[in-house]
Amino acid sequence: MKKREVRRITTTLLSFVEKPLLQWLVARLPRRVKPDHLTILGLLGSLMTGLGYYLSSYHNAFLWLSSFGLFVNWFGDSLDGTLARYRKIERPRYGFYIDHAIDTITMVLIGIGAGLSPYARFDIALFALIGYLMMSILVYLNTFVSGVFRISFYGFGPTEIRIFIVLINTIIFFHGAGQFHFRGMEISVLDIAAIFLTAILFIFYIVSVIVDGKKLQREEEKEREDEQKH
Repeated sequence: MKKREVRRITTTLLSFVEKPLLQWLVARLPRRVKPDHLTILGLLGSLMTGLGYYLSSYHNAFLWLSSFGLFVNWFGDSLDGTLARYRKIERPRYGFYIDHAIDTITMVLIGIGAGLSPYARFDIALFALIGYLMMSILVYLNTFVSGVFRISFYGFGPTEIRIFIVLINTIIFFHGAGQFHFRGMEISVLDIAAIFLTAILFIFYIVSVIVDGKKLQREEEKEREDEQKH
């Protein structure tokens, strides 16, 4: 297959703050810190988050470990590629492959950890995980067929989701998870947040497939018409 340039599109609600912050951070990282180190740090952050959720069965203070783990995950996951581009040491295929292979492990650790906590139903947590993985697959499909790498949809990206989860953790710590009865089930605030997130992700997925699918169809029809003219 012919090699082509991949164009990155990352425009989210917090991009105006996040992008300058990332550039400020990479300019101050020690030279001994490499992108692979940051990738591993991001993975460790997700492990901390999952472990914090599991340990919250013993004390709700471990929710702060989960939230801190999300910050560590953001730091490593957001800075690895940024650092490589800043120092002009990109390894496009290796970096893309490793980064997103690790991202999959990251989401599995966080999703299963949340499901093992006393604040969320395991099945609902898995639905949220499925929704996120579906969106990840959509990102990879778009990158392959159009050469556009887009990790944000309608203003929302991984950073916004992390902040959303931290806010829910904070609410649970100070006010409890709450118990609501719905169709014979008991659900908590974290369950409601997971259901909301899952619904948003599924909607984004369906809308994106329809919109992008029609766009690709029009592009290929135009290409076919141009070929027939020549």
